[in-house]
Amino acid sequence: MTDEALTGGTSTDGTPKGGTPTDRTPEDRPPKDRPPEDGTPEGLSPSARLVERFREVNGDHPMTAADDAYVTARFVPLEALCAALGRDPDEVRLLMLAELLPLPGYLRSDGAEMVPRDLFALADAAGGVDRLRAWFTGHWEDPDRGDGEWAAYLSGQYVCLHAVTPANIHRKEELTAEITARLATAGDDPSPEWRAALHARVDELDALEPAFTAYDRLRFGGPVSRDTCVDAPRALFPPVSR
Repeated sequence: MTDEALTGGTSTDGTPKGGTPTDRTPEDRPPKDRPPEDGTPEGLSPSARLVERFREVNGDHPMTAADDAYVTARFVPLEALCAALGRDPDEVRLLMLAELLPLPGYLRSDGAEMVPRDLFALADAAGGVDRLRAWFTGHWEDPDRGDGEWAAYLSGQYVCLHAVTPANIHRKEELTAEITARLATAGDDPSPEWRAALHARVDELDALEPAFTAYDRLRFGGPVSRDTCVDAPRALFPPVSR
């Protein structure tokens, strides 16, 4: 689950606007790695259409200079990644618009579409973009849950993990649920054992998650999981010195 789902964000059902999962069967899909028609009106370039889709999903919020610096340090412009890998950036944009690859995580203030350096890793693990959805959703026993996580993945909003993998998505959800449950039963003076168990989970979540940006807190509509499940527990219940 992304931080939009945790905070409420812009979608009440956890499905990003503009990012609903496709119901096409494998037989209906185009050959491997070939972008299909996405039904977008003609006249706009793939880049302009991608920016439009990004804003439909995330809203239109400002990026500060600090946000730009954070994103530049952790992500790479789509054009640069494609140049390094010998891919056509417009073909990749069309795959994103066709809901076969995730949207960019951020739009930098200069308009650069910022994506993770391992953008294609899951598609490669699945054997191609045409097989990615089935591979990805197969990591959830509940098909509806798998479809929901697929929609969240396509939104590009899994900026809440250093590495976006089904295993890390599962583990983040488990940790945030366990931390939240422990905080709800903390009492006035938790024992050292209770604090140690809490901090073991907080530290593990801390290792999975990046720092986030002010922009993230705007698009997700409030505090992010690092605020509520890492920073807050550490401030409220410091580890007991031994």
